[in-house]
Amino acid sequence: MSHRLVVVESPAKAKTIKKYLGKDYQVVASYGHVRDLVPKEGAVDPDNDFAMKYEIIEKNAHHVKVIAQSLKTHTELLLATDPDREGEAIAFHIVELMKEKKLLDDKKSVRRVVFHEITKQAILGAIDESRELSMDLVNAQQARRALDYLVGFNLSPLLWRKIRPGLSAGRVQSAALRMIVEREQEIEAFIAREYWTIDAHCEKSEQSFKAKLHILAGEKQKQFSITNAEMSAKAIEILKQASQGILIVDKIEKKKRKRNPSPPFTTSTLQQEASRKLGFTANRTMRTAQQLYEGIDLGDGNVGLISYMRTDSVNLATVAVEELREVITEKYGQKALPDSAVVYKTKSKNAQEAHEAIRPTSARIEPESIRAKLSDDQFKLYQLIWKRTVACQMIYATIDTVSCDLKCGENHIFRANGSTITDPGFLQVYEEGKDDSTQEAERTLPIMKEGDKINLQDIKGEQHFTEPPPRFSEATLVKTLEEYGIGRPSTYASIIGTLQHREYVKIENKRFHPTDVGRVVNRFLTTYFSKYVDYGFTASLEDELDAVSRGEQAWKPVLETFWQPFVSLIKEIRDNVKRQDVTQEPLDEQCPKCNAQLSIRLGKRGRFVGCTAYPECDYTRSLENSSEEAPAAQVVEGRSCPECNSALNIKSGKYGKFIGCSSYPDCKFIEPLEKPEDTGVTCPICKKGQILKRKSKRGKIFFSCAKYPDCEYALWYPPVNQACPECSWPITMTKTTKKNGVERVCPQKDCKFSEPLEAPEE
Repeated sequence: MSHRLVVVESPAKAKTIKKYLGKDYQVVASYGHVRDLVPKEGAVDPDNDFAMKYEIIEKNAHHVKVIAQSLKTHTELLLATDPDREGEAIAFHIVELMKEKKLLDDKKSVRRVVFHEITKQAILGAIDESRELSMDLVNAQQARRALDYLVGFNLSPLLWRKIRPGLSAGRVQSAALRMIVEREQEIEAFIAREYWTIDAHCEKSEQSFKAKLHILAGEKQKQFSITNAEMSAKAIEILKQASQGILIVDKIEKKKRKRNPSPPFTTSTLQQEASRKLGFTANRTMRTAQQLYEGIDLGDGNVGLISYMRTDSVNLATVAVEELREVITEKYGQKALPDSAVVYKTKSKNAQEAHEAIRPTSARIEPESIRAKLSDDQFKLYQLIWKRTVACQMIYATIDTVSCDLKCGENHIFRANGSTITDPGFLQVYEEGKDDSTQEAERTLPIMKEGDKINLQDIKGEQHFTEPPPRFSEATLVKTLEEYGIGRPSTYASIIGTLQHREYVKIENKRFHPTDVGRVVNRFLTTYFSKYVDYGFTASLEDELDAVSRGEQAWKPVLETFWQPFVSLIKEIRDNVKRQDVTQEPLDEQCPKCNAQLSIRLGKRGRFVGCTAYPECDYTRSLENSSEEAPAAQVVEGRSCPECNSALNIKSGKYGKFIGCSSYPDCKFIEPLEKPEDTGVTCPICKKGQILKRKSKRGKIFFSCAKYPDCEYALWYPPVNQACPECSWPITMTKTTKKNGVERVCPQKDCKFSEPLEAPEE
């Protein structure tokens, strides 16, 4: 009979680890957090030294009971929860619950086991090097949880009173919301400027290429040197007369440059790159990475394929680097290998919590060799991780760059730039994607030497307009949060998920747009709680929590410093700020009906312009309209009504914008402006239709079968193409809540299966 009880977080991990440990061990799962703060006022008591009241999480009560029953027959408790603060806190709460049940005494050993990959060698090594629980890490997590509770339970009721019931605010999400709203305001305030570029279209040795105007009449050209069509036409006429159809190679500069590979993945960079290259959301990335980490059945049982996926470190274990160098030599040759291993430096001050970057547990497990064993998402993400990790230990790429000045007459010069890759190095395996890149692709130029005559085929001008900064994608938002030091690896996905769940932001064309409610909430927070949504303040608080986790600072003074000014501000705003000060934005415009001032107001269906003399005056208009006149209909280009062949227009209705026939009411054809997004999951009822992401009449997101009304199967949460391990229902779904974070759950009412994917929100 086994005498060692091992507790992990998920059943999938338990199954994999049990295979490695054998009969001397029993492995059970806690299914994530086992207890949390009591969900009511007073769970954190600032007047009593921040005493915290916990209770068992109802859905995990059964799993706590299993742990307790198992512990009765074992002499050693090994706590192998995840290697981060959340995992340390789960281990701590398990110990506390077992003490309450009087199941731990001097005869039973309690040890903390930490590993960063699920391989036999790593797990056995971690057991040999087990340690005591780290109360520094536990206290850092408790401090974070207490801060989030104090903010949520005090700020959210204020939002209910000052804006509308049901709203809530989070400590870190509020800073992220501010980023999205401020970017939208930048875009709205942006005024486009016109400018023109002039290119020479050339030909040499039957190869066409372009050169950009660099100097005109002895003056170097800048972005706004030519600002309209007339100036462009005049410059082209001068250049054509000067050239007489020929350009002369005046100067050639050749340089060699080295391009180094990107470091291995951290949580942040994995989410960014999976978004850019695979189109994955942060949630989807972390869910898939969790599966790869916990283990995939490759034929002889589950095998953990990647190291732990919540990390801000770029370090690689020595044994992993040695294997990578062997694989590179065998697969790409000795030339692709640098003389010594490449070492990357971690920027994070707190990276000791996660000792390695995200990497394959074995570089010899190539993606293509196990493709049949992986789902599409698992294969794509594993391939991305494998390629990035292999490339990071390869030699740099060598690129030849060429800059060629072409003289046009006496006073004008065109410049052509090009490059060629002379040694691809790591680029033969992997190249990092770019965010919102406006750079043109690198071109190759024909062989030229000074004095050569180049045939000029044409000179053309091209009109451009400056563009506003792009809206945030998931990748760029995660990158910006990381740059500001806001949030930590385990929180990026839940930050984004919470903003969407609260309907403070929406995603259109993979870009974040603030909703009207999000704008009002942000205006309230930035006006009255500017300190607490300040990027620097939020980041400094994260640094203090990191200092707690390193044992450099006590946790309760951090709470005390935060709490006193915060609660004083809450009381002041509650007593002195009127609701209309929050929900109304005065406009410098008078009401056309009564001459009172107009303001932007928040209604049930979003923001609108209304009279401040309401209810005496009922004047309103859409926020989009600058006057009482209705805007001109927006025609759908390239399409006509399938029923009467009239033009189709984009219209606004009670539930938002839609496409409708211009011949209404004679023709009543309508269709959604945005087609429902296909989730890629087959309906488990009819087994024919795909489950689509839709929006209800009230604007709430739901998921239903494409065969509706023939099949009425529907869900409130995103479906996952994985069967429930407990009741075998063909699909599960991803549920995000403030209390439990992101978890995979079974949609069947009678099944209680749940599996944690992301830590609870900040």
